[in-house]
Amino acid sequence: MGIALADAAAEYGADVHLVLGPVNIGPKNSSVRIINVTTAESMAAECISLFPSCDIAILAAAVADFTPVKVQRKKIKKDETELLLRLRPTIDIAETLGKTKLSSQILAGFALETDNELDNAKSKLKRKKLDLIILNSLKETGAGFGYDTNKITIIDRNNNIDKFELKSKEKAAKDILDKIISMIR
Repeated sequence: MGIALADAAAEYGADVHLVLGPVNIGPKNSSVRIINVTTAESMAAECISLFPSCDIAILAAAVADFTPVKVQRKKIKKDETELLLRLRPTIDIAETLGKTKLSSQILAGFALETDNELDNAKSKLKRKKLDLIILNSLKETGAGFGYDTNKITIIDRNNNIDKFELKSKEKAAKDILDKIISMIR
């Protein structure tokens, strides 16, 4: 969705910076400025750095909530004992930006939920001080990761809910941008 949103925003005339994790695809629009990152920490750092100069920030990446405390550079050999993997929380980019968001900025996030989808998305919207949240469901065939299509529900800060049918990610991106534009007006 992030790449589709970047392309659509550029098509709408926006100056777009795309903080992009390791993927094998990229934006079609050559005006999109790409900042490549490889870790949740580097993505957070870039987003935090760019945010003060943004009018609109759309956080579409599925950033890991946890990261290993210790990274092994070599293969871990199997032995007789169990392996314990210690994890620490990553920086919550949406929550961090929500704390510094100016009233003139629009901050949008995504919620990929597996149960109590609408309630969990609404909670995330409020807790992270977002202006709108785009709910994805893993329960919908053809939606989310690994597909060129998505089925979204947009919830705004005034608790307005817009549900959309399954459609191309490009069309879903335009629905999201149209909602943001309507909030600005």
